[in-house]
Amino acid sequence: MTTHSATLAIDEAVQARRAAGHDVLHLGFGEAGLPVPPGLAEVLADAHTSNGYGPVAGSRRARTAAAGWFARRGLPTEPDQVLFAPGSKPLLFALLAAIGGDVVLPRPAWVSYAAQAALLGRRVLSVPVPAEAGGIPDPERLAAELGRAAVAGARPGVLVLTVPDNPTGTVAPAEQVEAVCRIAERHGLAVVSDEIYAELSHGGAVPSPARYLPERTVVTTGLSKSLALGGWRIGFARLPAGGWGRRLRQELTGVASEIWSSLAAPMQAVAAHALDEPPEITAHVAASRRLHGRVAREAHNLLLLAGADCRRPQAGFYLYPDFAPVRGALSARGITTGGGLAAALLDRHGVATLPGSAFGEPDTALTLRIATSLLYGATARQRQAALAAEEPETLPWIAPALTRLGDALDALL
Repeated sequence: MTTHSATLAIDEAVQARRAAGHDVLHLGFGEAGLPVPPGLAEVLADAHTSNGYGPVAGSRRARTAAAGWFARRGLPTEPDQVLFAPGSKPLLFALLAAIGGDVVLPRPAWVSYAAQAALLGRRVLSVPVPAEAGGIPDPERLAAELGRAAVAGARPGVLVLTVPDNPTGTVAPAEQVEAVCRIAERHGLAVVSDEIYAELSHGGAVPSPARYLPERTVVTTGLSKSLALGGWRIGFARLPAGGWGRRLRQELTGVASEIWSSLAAPMQAVAAHALDEPPEITAHVAASRRLHGRVAREAHNLLLLAGADCRRPQAGFYLYPDFAPVRGALSARGITTGGGLAAALLDRHGVATLPGSAFGEPDTALTLRIATSLLYGATARQRQAALAAEEPETLPWIAPALTRLGDALDALL
C-alpha cells in the first residue's frame, strides 16, 4: 500500500492541531515560507486568458528562458533540452520511469525518491552519505555496493543525487561529486541531479554533476524553493545533449504526454519571466538566500548547545541533527528512536519535526530533519519584514520561536 508522503503528512497534521487550538512550532515542512516575488502576480494575471494546452515540453518562450538560465550557470543549453512540468516531483517520477533500472540513493535522502521507485516496482540500493555532506553516496561505499548488487542480480540504472541536499542542508564538495560521477560512468548509470535548492546555496555556486558526467546527467529543478512558489507547481529539467539525451527526451515527452499533458500555460508565462532574471527577481532570491542562511545558522547553534552532532547548514533551510551523543539522557526519558524523539518533541512541547526514518535511516538512528523556513512570520507583512531585515533572527516573532526550540531541547535533555 502506498503511504502518505511524510513531509505532506506532517504539514497536514500540524494544520489539524492548530485548527483544534494547539500552538505548534512547525519545523517539519520544507515550504519556503516567503511572499510571491515582485512582478509575478501581474504576469500571472496577464496570462489568465492563455487556456490552451500547448506543447508537452513547454512553450518555446519558456524553454528559451530556461536554456539561458542554465547557460548563465555554466551549463550551455538549447531550448530543445528543456522540459517543463507541474512541479519537479512528477518530473522525477517520469525520469525514473523513462530511464529504467533499479534506483541508487544516498542515505538519508528526500522522502519521495524511494516512494516513487516503489510505485514503479524498482529496487532501491541505499548507500550512506560521507561525513562531509549529504546528497551524494560515500564514493567508496557506492563502488562496493554496486559490486555487490551486480553479484546479487540487481540492475542499477539510475543514481539520484541532491545538490544541495534535502534533508541535511549541505552541499557536497566538488571532488566527491566528481568521484561519484566517475563511478556512475563505470557502471553505466544515468544520473538524475535534483538541484532545486541550488539558488539558495549560502556560499555561491554548487558543483552540478552535469559538469562531470555531461552525456548522462539530467538536472531537475523548479521555482518552489528559490521563489517560494510551491503552490504554483513549476518544475523543469535539463536533458543532456547527444544521442542518449535525445532518446531520453523522446521517452520523457511520451511519459509526460500521458500524465500531465503540459504545464499550465499561465505558469509557463511566469516561468519565462522569472527565468529571464529581471533585477527584482535576482534581488528577491539574494534576500531569500540570506534570510534562510541566518535563521538556519541560529538553529544550528541551538542544536550544538543541546549536544547534537549537526553539519553546518550550507544551503536552503534544513538541518539534520543526530542526537546519538546524548542517547543516554534521552533513553532515561524513554526515548530510544528517531520516531520517539520526534513524537516527544511534538506531544510534550508542540515542536513538529520529522525523524530520520522518513528519509531512509533506521528508526534506531536518533536523527531529525528540521526546517526553519516557516518561522518567518504568520502574515505577509511579517514575512516581507523578515526578508528585508539585517538581523532577521532578532525579530520579535522569529527570536521567540528559536528560543522555544532551544527550551524544548533543554527540557528533553
